Amino acid sequence: MLTMKSGEKSESNTDSKISWRCTVCGFIFTGEKPPRGCPVCHSPSHEFIKGADRAQLTYDGKPFDVLLINGSTHRAGNTGYMADIAEEYLRERGVSYRRYNLGEYRIDPCWCCYAVRAESCTFPCRNKNDDAPAFHEMLAASKAVIIASPINWNCMSARLKIFLDRTTCLENLYHLKKPGLTEGKVAGILVCGHEDGAIKTSMDIWLNFQQLGYVLAPFAIAFRTHGSQFNSSTDREFFRNDELIVRQTKGVVNNVIELMRLDIESLLKEKLVPVTE
Repeated sequence: MLTMKSGEKSESNTDSKISWRCTVCGFIFTGEKPPRGCPVCHSPSHEFIKGADRAQLTYDGKPFDVLLINGSTHRAGNTGYMADIAEEYLRERGVSYRRYNLGEYRIDPCWCCYAVRAESCTFPCRNKNDDAPAFHEMLAASKAVIIASPINWNCMSARLKIFLDRTTCLENLYHLKKPGLTEGKVAGILVCGHEDGAIKTSMDIWLNFQQLGYVLAPFAIAFRTHGSQFNSSTDREFFRNDELIVRQTKGVVNNVIELMRLDIESLLKEKLVPVTE
């Protein structure tokens, strides 16, 4: 983790004891306010959050409807804007939800216990040292999931890929002939990027949830790109003035809500035949 050296000048009062952590690269800044921009990764100030230390994520067991995941490294970037729209609409519709920006949490790469032997890939996950077990519990407890992802090299973000890799312990329940925890739940997908790769990214994400038994709501994939002919520095202004990204995002959330409220999870209980890899 990078920290400001004693010889470097702070952009605010260095006597302040408030620590700010860049959620992108981990740089630690001390001052009354976060810096105008990260000196290491050049991310803007809204990528900073208070506190240098990260407490392990836990789930309190309280039921809720929708798990909203921002899979971007940038918690307040363009994908985060789609998640903001989704979150606002969930509140407007009176739906209980929990939103998480993956860049703020620690999720280790999968240990690939399944590659050693199927019986070694268990739920709860053997790696109890990071935040993934809490997310596993919330996936099982919620009725629906909405995933937002950027497009990185025609695919989802590395953070989101690791997050999805860590759901293997839930999928493997079916291979171990144990009751599943996710079949019949509802999924929606939001993708935002600079140029090509939106459809592939959406399908890569959906394949993972299909293998977990989720049902994709009708018209529940929305993607918006700007274009390679534009400099990426103009993306932020474009998306935040784009009516289509608002309409499509709200549409996905609406469709997830409507299917979720039909309670198809209960209707399909013990009626599905798990077919997974």
